[in-house]
Amino acid sequence: MSTKDWLEKDYYKILGVSKDAKPEEIKKAFRKLARENHPDANPGNAAAEKKFKEISEANSVLSDPKKRKEYDEQRSLFGGGGFRFPGAGGGRPGGGYGGAGGVNMDDLFRNATGGDTNISDLFGNLFGGTTTRRTGGVRNPRRGTDIEGEATIDFNQAVEGTTVQMQTVSDAPCAACRGTGAKSGTVPKVCSTCQGSGMKATQSAGGFAMAEPCPDCRGRGLVVEDPCPECGGSGRGRSTNTMQVRIPAGVNDGQRIRIKGKGGAGENGGAAGDLYVLVNVRSHPVFGRKGNNLTLEAPITFTEAALGAEIEVPTLNGPRVRLRVPAGTPNGRTFRVRGKGIRKSDGSYGDLLVTVAVQVPQHLSADAKSALEAYEAASGAGDPRASLFAS
Repeated sequence: MSTKDWLEKDYYKILGVSKDAKPEEIKKAFRKLARENHPDANPGNAAAEKKFKEISEANSVLSDPKKRKEYDEQRSLFGGGGFRFPGAGGGRPGGGYGGAGGVNMDDLFRNATGGDTNISDLFGNLFGGTTTRRTGGVRNPRRGTDIEGEATIDFNQAVEGTTVQMQTVSDAPCAACRGTGAKSGTVPKVCSTCQGSGMKATQSAGGFAMAEPCPDCRGRGLVVEDPCPECGGSGRGRSTNTMQVRIPAGVNDGQRIRIKGKGGAGENGGAAGDLYVLVNVRSHPVFGRKGNNLTLEAPITFTEAALGAEIEVPTLNGPRVRLRVPAGTPNGRTFRVRGKGIRKSDGSYGDLLVTVAVQVPQHLSADAKSALEAYEAASGAGDPRASLFAS
């Protein structure tokens, strides 16, 4: 993602959260907006598709602590997002890079150092040094943007792993001009003002040599005299891809999975970005989950709890297992069935945790009531609440 995007886009505003929002708030806001604007839920709706892309881009930055810190620092350094390069968001056709008339700050730094991405060299040139010019208008490769999608799977699929089909929308080189920004049959020309460096050196009143974007090419180093009618000279278009995504076994609800190289296409030979898939897991009617262990609540009768019994309980995708309940088992006791849980990364399995729930009968026949009264008289049990009043 370019520095220009970070400076000009208010990702907090896009997600509708405050700048000090906690990760949980950001996640909740993104999931709500993603559901409302997902292309699958809004077929043919270009506005919803554009909004989905914006919120996915915002979430990819704000949900990553490292990216969020860099984003906040850069916006603070350059005026909280109010800083724009000359011509950003407008200008003559073909003058932009990645947008109408926009200038990419990453390229600005690289241009100032002749292709070297070390920003310290740029500031060194500002104080008496000379700006190295790149030759031939050659632009450095740029990595594609990261994109984010969402998938909802069943409980069993989360445990065993599955493959889902996803449709993603991302930026890509314009198909008509192949990313050059120039009309078919023409090519961009090296800017004669800056000789392809994208920078122009000026002398300030204090005698300092200042490097600033070239006013003629707006920092691009190239001039498109006959812009592509499809992209307006930006060289970028929109790509919709359908792909099969593998969800690994043991994925948790709300987990983000990174699919390397399946994001937006790179520029000038740069690597593609990554795809981040937010996984939602549907609940199971019987089983729950605690880490790599499965959980299950098994009802037992009062007599089974008092006298002891052997009961059968289900496993997720295997045969039933028998479980011994000792005499005098209290309500809520948990038993462990080893190896019947979720497969771990090392190949071993978690356990099945069975919690018994003693069922109290709602209706008693006359015989059953008499039998219980006889039991109470025969047991000779004292007041079980006596200890509450001991002090």
